[in-house]
Amino acid sequence: MRYKKTEVCQTCAKMKNVCQTCLLDLEFGLPVQVRDHALQIQDDMPKQGANRDFYVQNQERELALTDGTTPGGALAKITDASSNELLRKLARNQPYYQRNKPHICSFFVKGECKRGEECPYRHEKPSDPDDPLSHQNMRDRYYGNNDPVADKLLNRAKAMPVLQPPEDTTITTLYVGDLGPAGTITEADLRDYFYQFGEIRSLNVLVSRGCAFIAFTTRQAAERAADRSFNKLILQGRRLKIRWGRPQVHTQETEEKKKGEPVTGLPNPCPVPDMFDDEAGPSKKLRFEHIPMPPMPPPASYAPPVKLTVPDVTYDGEEAQTSTTAKAGNKIFYPSQDPQRLGARGDVTE
Repeated sequence: MRYKKTEVCQTCAKMKNVCQTCLLDLEFGLPVQVRDHALQIQDDMPKQGANRDFYVQNQERELALTDGTTPGGALAKITDASSNELLRKLARNQPYYQRNKPHICSFFVKGECKRGEECPYRHEKPSDPDDPLSHQNMRDRYYGNNDPVADKLLNRAKAMPVLQPPEDTTITTLYVGDLGPAGTITEADLRDYFYQFGEIRSLNVLVSRGCAFIAFTTRQAAERAADRSFNKLILQGRRLKIRWGRPQVHTQETEEKKKGEPVTGLPNPCPVPDMFDDEAGPSKKLRFEHIPMPPMPPPASYAPPVKLTVPDVTYDGEEAQTSTTAKAGNKIFYPSQDPQRLGARGDVTE
């Protein structure tokens, strides 16, 4: 834990709405350069000489007429700073305790520190001198110019993901995820929020999956809703996911993948019977003409066949194996198709 010191006076801190020790914004915990860039503030504050003293005196008179919590300068004219999306994304809501660490012991870097564990400074190696974060100036931090920490945060904001609209202009459906348990976010809550972007064609809530699909009547309304809701929508204390819907297209390739490998040795499938007599004309007559007639019943004087005895035939496994392997491309799928498992016995069949 290190002792902090006051860097700027109270009047200068109120003009920029910053802390007197760390010089970060009191509301968002961000550097002045990041805040001014997000709010598009151009504060032409004098930096030295008599102009600076005259400017500070005028600000003191204006701040004396307030309750002491209102910032001064150009920031006093902005009343909706809390609704800025960039500041809400980059805001530091949690305390940053690394800032409270003591400074690095310069004698330790030189190898001359004799205090040991009693030294109030850190015995660590300094950062890379080429690192821009190792060159921080309090004056630049206060005025918001050439601040390496601010440049790092702004580069992080540029690298944030952006929801790109699909190339298919017929897609007007948005996916809303992370709705939570049943009853947390209802259909009425979604309608109350998304109706401001345009007319809604349909809204389907899947309670079991915790998501919803919202279809707009126009593509412009869907793009407007996606742009203003992506990584921004918070309902009932839950941050919702916004994505573009995808059409369900069943192609021929997907249908072929579902089909398994054909089984050899099975008979051809039977044709689908014409249950409703939809087919008519000469083609129907030709189809029925090729059907063979059933066999005639035996006459009354027909005698039953004599009992037959199956002869005892020797079976040579090697010859049968060579004969079966000669057929190329035949696969055995069932035991009943294996000729080696079909044995002949001398039983009497009737």
